[in-house]
Amino acid sequence: MKILFDHQAFTFQKFGGISRYFYEMIVLFNKRNDISVSTPSFLSSNHYISDKKNINHIRFLPDNEFRGKVRILFFLNELISTKKLKKQNFDIFHPTYYDTYFLDHLKNKPFVVTVYDMVHEKFPDMLPPDSVTQNKRCLCEKASKIIAISESTKKDLIELFNIEESKIEVIYLSNSIVVDGNIELDTKVPKNYILFVGSRGGYKNFNRFISAVSLLMIEHSDLSIVCVGGGDFNNQELSLFNELGIRHSIFQFNIDDRMLAQIYSNALMFVFPSLYEGFGIPVLESFACNCPLVCSDTSSLPEIAGNGAEYFDPYDEKSIYMAIKKVFNSDEEKYRLVKNGKERLKDFSWEKTAEQTYEIYESIMR
Repeated sequence: MKILFDHQAFTFQKFGGISRYFYEMIVLFNKRNDISVSTPSFLSSNHYISDKKNINHIRFLPDNEFRGKVRILFFLNELISTKKLKKQNFDIFHPTYYDTYFLDHLKNKPFVVTVYDMVHEKFPDMLPPDSVTQNKRCLCEKASKIIAISESTKKDLIELFNIEESKIEVIYLSNSIVVDGNIELDTKVPKNYILFVGSRGGYKNFNRFISAVSLLMIEHSDLSIVCVGGGDFNNQELSLFNELGIRHSIFQFNIDDRMLAQIYSNALMFVFPSLYEGFGIPVLESFACNCPLVCSDTSSLPEIAGNGAEYFDPYDEKSIYMAIKKVFNSDEEKYRLVKNGKERLKDFSWEKTAEQTYEIYESIMR
């Protein structure tokens, strides 16, 4: 069986869950004798494929960002992917994102599309519908099979796009974080901190979380917030921190996966206040690092976290505050969450993701 992936996720992501997902599948498929995978050679700054062992490519200014860089990469990589499509030397095509450029070149070949979330469609006020929404709907209508990364995402697909349920298969993701106790942090972090990971805008609900947790920070002057990823704090965020009196107790770092594992492992807890997630890989990352999880009770998060989290209503600051305070004040509660999280983590693996994906490919080939 020959599977052709395309360039998209590896073009627009240097780090990120989508490119990590495809990278892990490609690595595992390359170890099998009953499937061959191809991802056309292209330019990329993606971190996961930087060793070039599984995807041959040319590194394109990985440490330099400039206006128009991604547009240049997309243009050149699309030419290469299109050339590969026209050769028709594959059985199934699996695009890594929602650009529809390939439809005119597939001829009669089937394709599978993975839907990661429906956040643009669920929160049009925060993320106005754009070409991504239109393209996603188009690909879902035309695909032979749709992979949804949670039952929650499947439900949203059916409700928002009116997709036939039998066309959608749910395949969970996993996480790739590895805890190495021998690694020393090259970043100075505070001793007692609550962790926030990822982007902070809109539906990520960061400002409401900060407003809620600031009450606990005022009660405990040695308590800090550590934010990983998401870029430097903007002026609006800095104004909020000053207004709440916590400006000097909140920090932001950009670090790699090895350092991230240590940051999780040393945190008092990880708080995930998002209004919506298609899956929520950070949930599994916190489990892998024995970090107590406190998170929203919305979308896919209860489905993935199970009994490994203390939940709150992400629209209610008091609910957020009370859940965080409950875990903060109780070593017994921290122990319970870590224990349950470790058990819950056993249900997720990239091997399982790859095997179930292979089964979908097989069903199409029958």
